Amino acid sequence: MKKLNIKYPRRKTFRSFLHQLSRLAFWLLANVEIIGEENIPKDEPLIIVANHFNFADPVAFVRIFSWKIEFVGGAVFPHAPQLLQSIPKLWGYYSLYRGTGSRDALRAAEGVIKKGGLLGIFPEGGNWAEVLRPPRPGTAYLASITGARILPVGLSGLTDIFPLKLGKRPKVKFKIGAPFYPPKILGRGRERRENLDEFGHEIMRHIAELLPPEKRGSYSEDPELRAVAKEFEAYPWEGKMEGEVIGEVH
Repeated sequence: MKKLNIKYPRRKTFRSFLHQLSRLAFWLLANVEIIGEENIPKDEPLIIVANHFNFADPVAFVRIFSWKIEFVGGAVFPHAPQLLQSIPKLWGYYSLYRGTGSRDALRAAEGVIKKGGLLGIFPEGGNWAEVLRPPRPGTAYLASITGARILPVGLSGLTDIFPLKLGKRPKVKFKIGAPFYPPKILGRGRERRENLDEFGHEIMRHIAELLPPEKRGSYSEDPELRAVAKEFEAYPWEGKMEGEVIGEVH
């Protein structure tokens, strides 16, 4: 297994510029309300999680948090406009190829946490729907092996920004919940995987509490909304490999 050289923090000057640019962009394009900033812990490693309904969700994280945030995300952005697909690469993130083990990206994420860093991740693994869906196992796994607290965030209204509407600034709400520690994951093999999956669902339930009831999808208390969300629960890359597998950390 090759050694990964994880530098953290990095790209301070350029990322600080992008952070300020995100503030300006949201001011121009939306009426933004941020709730719960007092829940953001100071000076400790964090895994920051949120729902993933829109390609602009990572930009929301840049707006809310500092230039120090690192991301783990898909190597391909099938739902983002071509013009905006370069932004994540400009920021710099640890790319994973859906449908693979993504070991390098997960090891890099673990390295960020061990250095006391902020890690942003969207547990659903893609933005193919506008209701909450079950998570992929990576987030629960990272939390279990690092012991880092998890900070849940609910992102609402970003899907109303694009396409842009002249003279209209849609209401956007970023709601930050209370951080929580991962449980100790016990067992081996199938038992351990089942425990990790259950913890993944617990993470999603924390996110669901921060969303409007109609957006809670698979985690809604309304059985009719859960039934409708079933249509979107299947992972599009199940049994497939996205793009070319490259073991490089950017």
